[in-house]
Amino acid sequence: MGMSPYFARIRAAVGSELILIPGASVLPWDEECRLLLVRNKVDGPWGLIGGAVEPDESPHEAALREAFEEVGIQLEITGLRAVLGGPAFRFRYENGDEVAYVQTLFDARITAGVPTPDLDEVTEARWFSADELTRSELDGFARATLIAVELIPNSRQ
Repeated sequence: MGMSPYFARIRAAVGSELILIPGASVLPWDEECRLLLVRNKVDGPWGLIGGAVEPDESPHEAALREAFEEVGIQLEITGLRAVLGGPAFRFRYENGDEVAYVQTLFDARITAGVPTPDLDEVTEARWFSADELTRSELDGFARATLIAVELIPNSRQ
């Protein structure tokens, strides 16, 4: 879907200046304890399912909506994993836009649907074992998140 009309209006007003964005991400797990990740660009690194929380939407609702929009799955939220923010979640996009995310991170399981990329935002979806997560190319946001919740080691320590 790209940028929502709400955030587009904010960007129009502030340009590329730093904005704080509430987000929701979800960690869908299967019966084999594998995590579902998505590829947001062809041949790009792997990332989490999630996005910005829209006005009048709860983080829980945003996580469910993003999972359905990105890969066509319905989820049951099985727990709140963490609420994360800080320097590791501050990014500058290629177009110069600066953001600082405060994200609510949920664990979940699929209740309906088969992960199928929308081919708009997401080009691929795949299950990863714990060992594969450690060795995989992850986008900065996914890496910071998985390190923060101790699902992968911080190789920069």
